[in-house]
Amino acid sequence: MKKMTPNRLALFVLILAGIEAGAADLDAGPGLGQPVSDAEIQRWDRSVMPDGAGLPPGQGTVADGKAIYAQKCSSCHGEGGLGDSGDQLAGAIHALTDEWPEKTIGTYWPSVTTLFDFTRRSMPMTEPGSLSDDEVYALVAYLLYLNGIVDENAVMNAEALKAIRMPNAGGFINAYEENPGD
Repeated sequence: MKKMTPNRLALFVLILAGIEAGAADLDAGPGLGQPVSDAEIQRWDRSVMPDGAGLPPGQGTVADGKAIYAQKCSSCHGEGGLGDSGDQLAGAIHALTDEWPEKTIGTYWPSVTTLFDFTRRSMPMTEPGSLSDDEVYALVAYLLYLNGIVDENAVMNAEALKAIRMPNAGGFINAYEENPGD
């Protein structure tokens, strides 16, 4: 082992001091942003599970959804959900097993509650999370209508959504099931 010279000892002490100071800085964080309040956490902590757990109170009709869609969705997703700069949401001619499959709500989405959750969190693209729960229920009703899953008189709420089985409900593996496929 090499002899500890005064210069090496000083360097060793400086390194240890730097490590100790760095550890204290890590506890304080990088100093970015601002603390999040409990109210802000509640606003964003609103997951909806595939079984419907977490669905909020509220309701919406196909007719209300059509009006909201025209105002807030059609500029990206096109008239009647046929697609534009945003994805095609309805009107699929080809099934997922065809040579040119079309992934629309009616052919691809396995759970209507996932559609609700996604729409609620991230739409419209220019103002994600700005839709009221009633608006989301109405939009989901309209989108389900466009895909032939509900009729034009449908009223969507938590109970109605839980009762809907999507055409591709069995098309995905649920990683949370103990015995998938049973």
